[in-house]
Amino acid sequence: MTHKWLAILGLAVVLPLQAADKVNFEQYVAQLKQEAVARNFSQATVDAAFAGIKLHKRAIKADRNQPEFKKTLDTYLPQAVPDWKVAKARKLMEQHRELLKRVGRAYGVQPRFIVALWGVETNFGSYTGNFSVVGATASLAYEGRREAFFKDQLFAALTILEQGHISAEQMKGSWAGAMGQCQFMPTSFLAYAEDFDGDGKKDIWTNKADVFASAANYLKQVGWRDDLTWARQVTLTQPVAKELTGLNVKRTLSQWQQMGVRRYDGSDLPTRDVEASLVQPDDAQGRSYLAYANYDALMRWNRSHYFVAAVGHLADRIKFSQ
Repeated sequence: MTHKWLAILGLAVVLPLQAADKVNFEQYVAQLKQEAVARNFSQATVDAAFAGIKLHKRAIKADRNQPEFKKTLDTYLPQAVPDWKVAKARKLMEQHRELLKRVGRAYGVQPRFIVALWGVETNFGSYTGNFSVVGATASLAYEGRREAFFKDQLFAALTILEQGHISAEQMKGSWAGAMGQCQFMPTSFLAYAEDFDGDGKKDIWTNKADVFASAANYLKQVGWRDDLTWARQVTLTQPVAKELTGLNVKRTLSQWQQMGVRRYDGSDLPTRDVEASLVQPDDAQGRSYLAYANYDALMRWNRSHYFVAAVGHLADRIKFSQ
């Protein structure tokens, strides 16, 4: 029965416009292809990118049902940075020592942090995701909650294909479209990926030189400092007002010292003239860190204090075990 007849019969049934007007996925893909051509992508790129495309319902389900953290750092870190991962990081750091040193010098990033990011993101490249990046981003754009964001990622992916860095068939990633061994979203790839070995391709899927350099370039561009570590765990000899905690508040180490902040072993803070933030990822009863500029840089990579703590913890264990 049409809306017209429902109205004549006096039935107050109103369907949302979105539900009435929603196109199916095949129609949506056809619109995307038309837009891609209008944006001057070659027909060959468009045909290859959308060949065999299907709706990734698993990606949509994963986006809608991202788990909430119900752990603390004390329970999370041993799981995120187990002893076997530290041992593997040390082995791979030695295996790629010369390349990591060259990348570290070129971008001003300590190699242990490059390896730690690599380990936390994809278990050193062993798990990078098996979703079609074009298919996943198209599916998530179609779902509609973040359509503009995922359309931007889709067209960035087409740009990567057009530039010849990888084939459409090989362009695999996570359910959200994060790609390669450093898990760059397509827009991040365009902004930060590097062709370190000069072969004409920015290959963050299989080329270690490009993987390491791309990660290092990202950190460099968002403010990394190679004269600082990421953070230091501290203890408080007296309570610190809640409004003084968090990354938006910066104080010098001497100022934190005056407020009763000490190294974790209870000794005085360093006397260096650097600023830091007091961060408590769980709460005032959990771990406290003095976070330096590199903590902020890692938060630009992934806006999760637990992610940053895992990367920093792994980097520290590599350093301290050498």
